[in-house]
Amino acid sequence: MPLTADLEQLAARVSNWGRWGADDQRGTLNLITPAAVARGIAAARQGHVFSLAIRFDQTGPQWDNVHMPERTNPELHTHTVNVAFTGDTRDFTTSDDSFRMGSQAATHWDAIAHVGYEGKLYNDTPADVVRAEGGATRLGIENFGPVVTRGVLLDIARAHGVQHFDDNYAITGDDLEAAAAAANVVVEPGDALLVRTGQMHFLRLGDKQRYSMPSPGLSTRSIAWLRDHDVAAVATDTMTFEVYPGEHPKVFMPVHMIQLRDLGLAQGQNWHLDDLAADCATDGQYDFLLVAPPLPLTGAVGAPVVPVAIK
Repeated sequence: MPLTADLEQLAARVSNWGRWGADDQRGTLNLITPAAVARGIAAARQGHVFSLAIRFDQTGPQWDNVHMPERTNPELHTHTVNVAFTGDTRDFTTSDDSFRMGSQAATHWDAIAHVGYEGKLYNDTPADVVRAEGGATRLGIENFGPVVTRGVLLDIARAHGVQHFDDNYAITGDDLEAAAAAANVVVEPGDALLVRTGQMHFLRLGDKQRYSMPSPGLSTRSIAWLRDHDVAAVATDTMTFEVYPGEHPKVFMPVHMIQLRDLGLAQGQNWHLDDLAADCATDGQYDFLLVAPPLPLTGAVGAPVVPVAIK
């Protein structure tokens, strides 16, 4: 069903339509100003580097070939092996390969074009700008550009005294505020938040279905907090991003609907945050420089990313 009356009021309250002009295609990424980038650079104080991507191979999280047949885990094909261009294998030889995967199968950003409702995408854009041939003519992932800003880890699992949740815990704005306070960090406009739930535990065990659901995640009760703090982007260590099964049994994926369609908020999923979280807990530094540009696939509604946190 469409949004309930209370969710419609929330969507209207947090809407960013027109905030950066009628032609805007970047949404909250506009909040990443030179000052936000400089704040991120200043957070790189130790020279410690963390990759936040999962492995891009068949161990990936995708398992539901019925409902999402094209969201396939990465497959590598090496089709040229030690070919000698001169015919003499003692000379220059070369190997080449290709890969196939769903653009949102592994660690990725969702483009703003990914989700809409009532025939509209972000910024009053007609949903039919997304086409079977050629993808999104507006709001595609190529509009993200370079994503470089201060990142802040909000470790929700640690704030609750657990390594991971065993149910579909619904993260609220109060949870985000408590995690920021525990990290001794103030979330500022243009920051990117990395929200850790510990859900990656199940993917490490090889239980892909359990990794996908039930899943903790952001609830509709977190949306106003994100808007009020002018967060530029949010990424999680889960497949579904939002709590699933959701808190609104008659509305499917309301957090996606409001965040992408109304806020224009960049969403990231399947981010590996555990190593970073362990280091943050050790040294008490929960902010860092985040470098996370997506693969600029023209017209794509999502794209792989290999995010890097530099402390």
